[in-house]
Amino acid sequence: MEPSHPTFLVLTDLSDAAERAARYAAALAAPLGAQLVLLHLFHDPLLAPEMVTITAELAYRNQAETAAALRQLADDLPVPAEPEVTVMGLYEAVLDANRRYQPLLVVVGVSTEHDWLERLLNNQAVPVLRRLGLPLLLVPEAVAVTQLPGHVVIAADTEPFRLTPASYAARRVLLNSWAAAYTVVYVREEWETSASPVVRVLNHVWDSGLLFPQQPCDTYTVQAASPAAGILQAATDTQADLLILPLRPRSVLAGLWHRSVVAGLLHHCRFPVLLLPTEA
Repeated sequence: MEPSHPTFLVLTDLSDAAERAARYAAALAAPLGAQLVLLHLFHDPLLAPEMVTITAELAYRNQAETAAALRQLADDLPVPAEPEVTVMGLYEAVLDANRRYQPLLVVVGVSTEHDWLERLLNNQAVPVLRRLGLPLLLVPEAVAVTQLPGHVVIAADTEPFRLTPASYAARRVLLNSWAAAYTVVYVREEWETSASPVVRVLNHVWDSGLLFPQQPCDTYTVQAASPAAGILQAATDTQADLLILPLRPRSVLAGLWHRSVVAGLLHHCRFPVLLLPTEA
C-alpha cells in the first residue's frame, strides 16, 4: 500500500545547486501534500586518514553547524521537510532512507562543476538506484523556475520497456498532478536512412504505462550525431521544461552517466531530467 503522503528524498550538500533542487522538489510536492527528507552526507574528517590533524571538537562543531544550516533550509521551504545528517556513505544512506521512508523519488541538484556529489553519483548512486528501481530527478543549477511542468518531453528508443514498480508509482502520482502537454521524442542517428520509427516508439511508451493512449501527446523526430545532442535539440525545439528518460537496467543504466549522455544534457540544459528505471 502506498503512503497517503508521499516522500521525496533530496540529497543535499548545502550548495546553491542543492538548494535549487530542494525548492524545485517542494514545488512538485506541494499539490501532493508530500513531504521532503533533506539528507546531507556529512564526511566526518576523523574517518579520513588525510584529515587526522582536525580535532574531534572541530569535527563535532562542523557537524552541528551543518545540521543548523540544513534545519534553516527545511524551515524556509513551503512544504514539510525533515533534515537529516548522516556519516554513512551514499549507498548505505539511500538504502536506509528507502527502508524508513519508501520515497517516491530521489532528487539531486547538479552543478556544472565536478563536485563531490557528482563523483558520488558516478561511483555509488547508479548501483543503489538499479537495485531499488528508484526514480531519480536531476535538477541542474540553471533551472530558473520552481513550478509544475507545463511541457514534458519523453525520450525513448525503438526497444520495448517496462517500468519498475517504483517508477510506475512515481509516474502515476507525479504525472497525474501535472496539467502538462507531452511530446515523445525519437533521436535518429546520422547514419539512419529509413523513415523514423517514432510511431513504434510511441506505442512502446503507451504499452509501458508511462503515457496512456487517451492522453494527448505529440511526436518529434530529430537527427543528430549523439543521443544527448538530439535530445537536447528536441527539448529546446519543443520548449520543454522537463525531460523524462526511461532507463533500462545494466547496460543502459550502468553506462548512461559514464558515456556522458545524461552528463552532456545536464551541462547544457535548463530543465530537470527525471530518470525512470525499467525492468526490460
